[in-house]
Amino acid sequence: MKSFTRPIITLGLGLVLALFSAALTYSAPPVTQGNLAATALLIQPTKTPQPEGLSEIGSTDGIIVMGFVIALVIIIPILIRRKSWMESR
Repeated sequence: MKSFTRPIITLGLGLVLALFSAALTYSAPPVTQGNLAATALLIQPTKTPQPEGLSEIGSTDGIIVMGFVIALVIIIPILIRRKSWMESR
């Protein structure tokens, strides 16, 4: 039984995750069989909201800047630690 513990736990967690995901993404069809007002309410068109800010399509300036910031946040501590690693040798 000891050799089957890890696979059983993994399969159990996978099953729970799959069922939880299915439960969150399931949407029941609306029940409108005798209520014509509810059917008419579902068919009414709505206006598309106007965008609040102006942004250029295809602009990646913000993404590039964030990439550099993330890279610096990762690289600077490594370089600082590297000096202390070199001194211990």
